[in-house]
Amino acid sequence: MSGPVDEPTPEQVAADLTHVVGHLVRKLRSASPMNGLSPSQRSVLARLDRGGPSTTAGLARAEFVRPQSMRMTVAALESMELIERAPDPDDGRQSVVSLTDEGRRTVTDGRAAKRGWLSDTVAEELDQAELRRLADAIVLLERLVQK
Repeated sequence: MSGPVDEPTPEQVAADLTHVVGHLVRKLRSASPMNGLSPSQRSVLARLDRGGPSTTAGLARAEFVRPQSMRMTVAALESMELIERAPDPDDGRQSVVSLTDEGRRTVTDGRAAKRGWLSDTVAEELDQAELRRLADAIVLLERLVQK
């Protein structure tokens, strides 16, 4: 017979959750065909996919980086033909950046690979009761990130 289990503290749960989420993110990243891109390049592609075309300055503000850094990221993505520039219809001094078909395909394939890996892993590793517990935990995690 074992002794009583200590109740977890918010601090310990936060530390454990941070560790596990970080590990999960790294696993998901390695499952994606976008793993040849830098984190900032992947983030810009995902932002353009979700939010549509943007100026380099707008991307820099959204990503919390300096405009010079964003110009380098945009130039690299443009050289890979994942994004393209067009004149800004509202301000001829600027250009608007958008995904190319290849860029959109890269984002879509990356998301599909991540979901596929996670779905396969969940199916292989969890029984029905554990799957239910994980689904319940997701509801709690969603509540935390909505705060």
